[in-house]
Amino acid sequence: MKVTEQLRELESVAETLGVRVSYEPMTGLVSGAGGMCRVKGEYRVIIDRRLRTSERITLLADALRRFDTASIEMPAVVRRALRGGAGDGNDTAGNDTAGNDTAGNDTDGKVRRSA
Repeated sequence: MKVTEQLRELESVAETLGVRVSYEPMTGLVSGAGGMCRVKGEYRVIIDRRLRTSERITLLADALRRFDTASIEMPAVVRRALRGGAGDGNDTAGNDTAGNDTAGNDTDGKVRRSA
């Protein structure tokens, strides 16, 4: 999946979660790559529009990682990005050398909670 498609999928996940995503110039008094905030009870992710698409994906995935996305349908590569993987379809984050999930997830993709 192309990075532009991955970004669109993440933006769709954000919309499903009720998180507004905007791309703004982060210059002057406002500096940095962007991040998530809450304005009048609404979650927003503001991303520096000068960032490359891959950097936008990383920032947006990091912000959306805080939400429960288990019931939202999305491509596997996007789900891996939300788990902290590279999102390129070739990452093995959370897997041992045999390909078994070691990230605390059940086989259905749900995160196990420790007691």
